[in-house]
Amino acid sequence: MTEPTILFVCVHNAGRSQMAAGYAHALSGGRVTVLSGGSEPGTAINPVAVEAMREEGIDISQAVPQLLQTDDVRAADAVITMGCGDACPIFPGKRYEDWELEDPAGQDIDVVRRVRDDIKVRVQELLADI
Repeated sequence: MTEPTILFVCVHNAGRSQMAAGYAHALSGGRVTVLSGGSEPGTAINPVAVEAMREEGIDISQAVPQLLQTDDVRAADAVITMGCGDACPIFPGKRYEDWELEDPAGQDIDVVRRVRDDIKVRVQELLADI
């Protein structure tokens, strides 16, 4: 059996989707393929998100915001969007979830920790279900 593929999508691919991808990599034990992208990718990962994830022992500092690719959506078994609206193409037979999460861009570490902790719980639930 092939490992499932999860795609995490947010607007800038610099905070929420990168934190989710970091958790999915770390918590899955390698049993899933993890992709991420943004409808309007930023130029760098949110440094406060990097700091918050480092507190969890997860390094996302080398991640680079990527443009959402239609082929990534096509390849994914689960597509998790986080505030990107209708920018994500829809393909039949895929699992789609929209996670309403506060945007950590420009927020202090306390807000980003709260978003991070919410993402962690959601990723754990997702991994338990796929």
